[in-house]
Amino acid sequence: MSARRRTILIGALLVVGPGLWGCPGPDADRPARNDRDSMDQRQRDSVTATLPIPGAGVVGDAMDAADAASARAAAHDSLLGGNR
Repeated sequence: MSARRRTILIGALLVVGPGLWGCPGPDADRPARNDRDSMDQRQRDSVTATLPIPGAGVVGDAMDAADAASARAAAHDSLLGGNR
């Protein structure tokens, strides 16, 4: 290999190399998070239920059914005396 080729190869490795092995990449232990999202799942579902798109009303119906089931469970728990 000529001295010129060796110099070009070493120069290319010095310029490109740190980008290849210097960055550790995303942290697998840290969950992805969007700090701009301040609504919880129920609030997002409530907004979705009011959108004028096909099937959006079903989201509201599902939320109503879940609320009714929670109310029934709470009523049964109160009949049993709460926590055991």
